[in-house]
Amino acid sequence: MDYSKIIAKVEGLIGTITLNRPEASNAFDEQMIEELVHCLNQFDEDNNVRCIILTGAGKNFCAGGDVKKMLNKDGMFAGEPNELRERYKRGIQKIPLAFERLSTPVVAMINGAAIGAGLDLACMCDIRVAAPRAKFGETFAKLGLIPGDGGTWFLQRVVGYPKAMEMTLTAGVYNSEEAKAMNLVSYVGEDFSEKAKGFAESIASNAPIAIQMAKRSMQHAYESSLQSSLDLLAAYQGIAQRTQDHFSGVGALIDKNKAEFKHK
Repeated sequence: MDYSKIIAKVEGLIGTITLNRPEASNAFDEQMIEELVHCLNQFDEDNNVRCIILTGAGKNFCAGGDVKKMLNKDGMFAGEPNELRERYKRGIQKIPLAFERLSTPVVAMINGAAIGAGLDLACMCDIRVAAPRAKFGETFAKLGLIPGDGGTWFLQRVVGYPKAMEMTLTAGVYNSEEAKAMNLVSYVGEDFSEKAKGFAESIASNAPIAIQMAKRSMQHAYESSLQSSLDLLAAYQGIAQRTQDHFSGVGALIDKNKAEFKHK
């Protein structure tokens, strides 16, 4: 696919996706959704990509839905209620489902406002770092809407149920330090891009099969019983402990060398 609404590049073991509608604060349209989902899948299938960084072009990370198109009932907001329901299922809801399928870790490099579906997109990522100027808001209620992209599912898993309820019902906007205090982001600083790349490089330097299974195990454990989680971990550990990566890591530790991990 030729991309026009995102920019995709691979440097070393890290793939970077940049939302590229700066004139619209990187708000979603149909083409951006298709390109983002396609690129996420491509990176996930690429053995040379061990971590993904997601960011936005220009001053903002993502403003969510395009309010001008909402007002004009245009594009992804066209049609009567049932048609809109189908558009959500076949459109923006493909993004959270794509993230759910990913085995490759994703770091959100939040360069500016992450509002509405933009905040939800950040919450779909595994780690979030932010610029001091970044702002965050689950602002759907101010527009008479709900988080149709899955925000009610993702947000409470990041900040906890009480805070997610507060953010959703008040539709308030929070600065980066407030986001840090509620664990919405892991780091805030002018060097946020370097920090995001540092996280990605640290992840990419580890054994990729183990990283993938650890991510899956964390996701599974959030909603499973202890026994179910232990069963999955036993199976995954049995696989991990017979990978070449495992023996490379153990050998490097014993010999006090740096391990070379080659598999994904």
